[in-house]
Amino acid sequence: MPRALLALAIGAFAIGTTEFVVMGMLPEIADGLGVSVSAVGILISAYAIGVVIGAPTLTAVGLRFTPRQTLVALMVVFVVGNVLSALAPSYGLLVAARVLTALAHGSFFGVGAVAARRLVPPDRATRAISLMITGLTLANVIGVPLGTFVAQHASWRIVLGAIAVIGIATIAGLLAWMPSDAGEPTDLRVELRAFRRAQVWLVLALTMVGFSALFAVYSYVSPILTELGGIPTAWVTPVLALFGAGTTVGTLAGGRLGDRYGFSFVAVGLVAMAGVLVAFAFLARTTVAAVALLVLFGTLSFALGPVVQNAVIDAARVPGGSLVSAANQAAFNVANALGAALGALVISQGLGYTAPMWVGAVLALVGAVLALFARAAGRRAAAADVVAVAPRRRDTLQETAAA
Repeated sequence: MPRALLALAIGAFAIGTTEFVVMGMLPEIADGLGVSVSAVGILISAYAIGVVIGAPTLTAVGLRFTPRQTLVALMVVFVVGNVLSALAPSYGLLVAARVLTALAHGSFFGVGAVAARRLVPPDRATRAISLMITGLTLANVIGVPLGTFVAQHASWRIVLGAIAVIGIATIAGLLAWMPSDAGEPTDLRVELRAFRRAQVWLVLALTMVGFSALFAVYSYVSPILTELGGIPTAWVTPVLALFGAGTTVGTLAGGRLGDRYGFSFVAVGLVAMAGVLVAFAFLARTTVAAVALLVLFGTLSFALGPVVQNAVIDAARVPGGSLVSAANQAAFNVANALGAALGALVISQGLGYTAPMWVGAVLALVGAVLALFARAAGRRAAAADVVAVAPRRRDTLQETAAA
């Protein structure tokens, strides 16, 4: 494994930890700033808004630089945001600092995915992206539980400060290990041409719809486990750690399977997700089955992430591809909001906590259909490229023969 991938994974770990650890520190932050827990909950929405804004904006600004330069600059923004968050004397300044921190999130993963592909042979591109994303999944297994523990027994400010230190370590790793030639500066107009391709929009739609299935269920995982599965509240955290372990295994496995099967794997994986959710809806009141199906669901969901991220860059068919890569990260956040909203809608209608599972199953099946359309569009584009290249080859051969 190129050491530059390790630097990207460390950065992903830091970003994943800072995004999700706030959920576990809400009471401590509220007490420290003298505000309500519900008010502190706005920090989660503020972060999501920052991701959606920053992904395309900072990526567009960074196109004039190499991926190495852009990634280092993004980590500097990330470190500054976390330091300001750790030192924030008031609630308003903490919200502003969290938005600043989030600006780097989507762009880092978008540009990082493009850089990761350049570090390995083409047939290992998805695997390289999966290794970077593994840092994000490990954040839920290690970073978030550890950060929550430190916040409960020491201070939430220490947690955010420690995350800033991890960001500094990422900068050092990028400067030491990321090759300066892992991608060249590109032009905004060239990158924007990618959005003329139907396949790009199909992949983005797949991300928004297919991955909404994950968030429709995961957003309500705690009441699902306690009220349906009969799991004691104290056991929710260990179960979520198992879920996180499943996502890590899925991410690594998805990297290998994606390089081999491409969009066929995505379509099959989404159908399998739908099947797991249907089984979950019927077996949610059986504790062991509920836990096993939840972990399997997480494994399948995260196995598809690296494949889709690599696919959208391939679909762009432009030098670089950072802008569509970052757009896909924004699409993941749209999926987060859409899935959670649809889950809330069916629960509010009195349909119970199995309803989000049925919603997720439908979303996954729609995503599978979009994956098939995207695969077909990719094949048509590849065939068109062959047709376009053939006359040029023939002319070259004729010129050689004449010479």
